[in-house]
Amino acid sequence: MQSGTIKKLASDRGFGFIAADDGKEYFFHRSSTEADFDALSGGESVTFEIEPSPKGPRAGRVRVA
Repeated sequence: MQSGTIKKLASDRGFGFIAADDGKEYFFHRSSTEADFDALSGGESVTFEIEPSPKGPRAGRVRVA
């Protein structure tokens, strides 16, 4: 599991970006969260797994830390 913080959240569009502790930024979709997506907020600490996607690595199984 990786950890990081939510950098940007576009709740009206159903996605966001996580600033990971490894210095990279990962996209995530509301369908890949194990928490209530609508309850997430920017700056919140999360854990996640890195998954492959056609557009590059993204965050999956996103959980509030």
